[in-house]
Amino acid sequence: MSNREHRLEGYRDAVEWPLVRLFVRFSQERRHWFSIGLLAGLFERLASLVPPFVLGVAIDAVFNQTTAYDLPLVPAGTIPATTEGQLWFSFALIFGCYVFTALLATVRMLSVDYFSHHLMHVVRTSTYDKMQQLDVRFFDGHEKGELMSILNNDISNFEQFFDDALTRAVRIGTVLLGITGILVYLNWQLAIVTLGAVPLLTAFTLWFMRRVEPVYDRIRSSVGGMNTRLENNLGGIHLIKTMTTESYESDRVTDVSYRYFDTNWQRIKLNTLYHPGSNFITNASFAATFIIGGYWVVIGPPPLFSGTLTVGSLVTFLFMSQRFTGPLKQIALIIEQYENARASGKRVVGLMDMPVAIEDREDATELTDVDGRVEYDDVSFAYDPDEEYVLEDISFEVEPGETVAFVGPTGAGKSTVVRLLMRMYETDEGEVRIDGHDVCDVTLASLRETIGYVSQNNYLFGGTVRENIAYGTFDATDEEVVDAAEAAQAHTFIEELPDGYDTQVGEEGVKLSGGQRQRIALARIILSDPEILVLDEATSDVDTETEMLIQRSIEEITADRTTFVIAHRLSTVRDADTILVLDDGEIVERGSHGALLEQDGLYANLWKVQAGEINELPETFVERITQNN
Repeated sequence: MSNREHRLEGYRDAVEWPLVRLFVRFSQERRHWFSIGLLAGLFERLASLVPPFVLGVAIDAVFNQTTAYDLPLVPAGTIPATTEGQLWFSFALIFGCYVFTALLATVRMLSVDYFSHHLMHVVRTSTYDKMQQLDVRFFDGHEKGELMSILNNDISNFEQFFDDALTRAVRIGTVLLGITGILVYLNWQLAIVTLGAVPLLTAFTLWFMRRVEPVYDRIRSSVGGMNTRLENNLGGIHLIKTMTTESYESDRVTDVSYRYFDTNWQRIKLNTLYHPGSNFITNASFAATFIIGGYWVVIGPPPLFSGTLTVGSLVTFLFMSQRFTGPLKQIALIIEQYENARASGKRVVGLMDMPVAIEDREDATELTDVDGRVEYDDVSFAYDPDEEYVLEDISFEVEPGETVAFVGPTGAGKSTVVRLLMRMYETDEGEVRIDGHDVCDVTLASLRETIGYVSQNNYLFGGTVRENIAYGTFDATDEEVVDAAEAAQAHTFIEELPDGYDTQVGEEGVKLSGGQRQRIALARIILSDPEILVLDEATSDVDTETEMLIQRSIEEITADRTTFVIAHRLSTVRDADTILVLDDGEIVERGSHGALLEQDGLYANLWKVQAGEINELPETFVERITQNN
């Protein structure tokens, strides 16, 4: 899979109906709560239309006594015969509707809030699980801040849409249909005047949606870029301070912040046009209803109109037109929330749609009872199919219990070799085998449980020293944790920490030195007791004395297990059973320390550099180093 196929943008841009897809996929468990909330909202809005209708009837029948007291769907026998009785009956209906509306609103809010927040929880955890399944190449091509923006901002926008905008849209639709029915029932001619705003507002809204949609896409992208910049700067605050680059970084933050401001300002300008415009249309509808209805009641039917219009009907029309124009004004807010959620949903669904490049095959088997025999058979690998191989025709064999070291110039491919063993990447050609099993034919979990990996840049989670050592071996006893720390030469300094093994290490282990972090990471791997051990510059951040102690412990740890060591400091690998020298992705030399020195090749020159024998280096080697650096 090429680097382009690992980019989120391509999958995001191909997403259609993202909100529908997320709802259908993740709402099954709690969808009944959403249905309850929608039904409660529907009846809530219908109940809210009863009071103004009853008021209009009461004005004509009770106060003006120009018409009989009659309510649709209410049996005539239940209506009091006296004027006073009808007044109290009207009051009871209106008050009862208010109580009923309040109860329904409570049910609606609780049901929809529970559904939407649970949906957000499910989508966030599922998105995180999908991220964990993606291969290392994906994370190489995406900033952590951008991914955090998806897990946090985008999923929150998605939740807000279902929590507020969607249910609001259903309630608005209910109100509009209910009001339309009542107005047409009272006076279809005046209803045309009041409802005339609908087609105008619909056309205006469609115009607005077409122009605001791409703006929200750019806003979500700019949020991801801003989060990335802020996270990078906060993570590198020590470097910024030591290099006195505060003003430079302030400029960079200003740039990404202005990019967000600029895209958001485009949205604001469109909203500034849409909101007053939609308000004008809805207010004009109310004004037209008032002037035509008032003329009709006071003077008589206006031109092109006929029949009568009572005061009560006009009052109901005016109340209803206010109820009508209010929801129409909220359409703008719903559209904003929809477009924001749609843009966020595309980013979430785009990530969900990304293929998992490295996963278990259907017939994958468990890797068990590992002896530790490793074979690389004509392995070649490129990070992108369109690029040259970074490893080419790599072949070697390692017997159980042997130690193999990889050395060579920076960028020679040393770390890539061992990452292929763990299937962090897939080989393009050839096979990597453990005990005769192609690593592609065994489950990833059993493969990676077999291999313990200690890198130069060791990550510690925020928490205690004990928790970080026991990470991955969660059932380890305190005694086992201490034994692992002693083997990694970490016990002494841990005991000197303020709270010993219960000391908080801070985010990414910031409260510890680089050497201390490395020893805790080494203790973590020792505790997991893997059959195969990979040490990738595992002692690069410790002083010489500590390195000697760790090397002595490593000799004990590696005595009965297959070990791969990657090192620039050649003194740490001189006792390896086999040393493989890589250069430009190929194995150019192999043998023991003594044999390689006798060959007087690349390894011997690297040894002379570290031994300080600069004057004895060939001129061609010096020229090459100069060109590469």
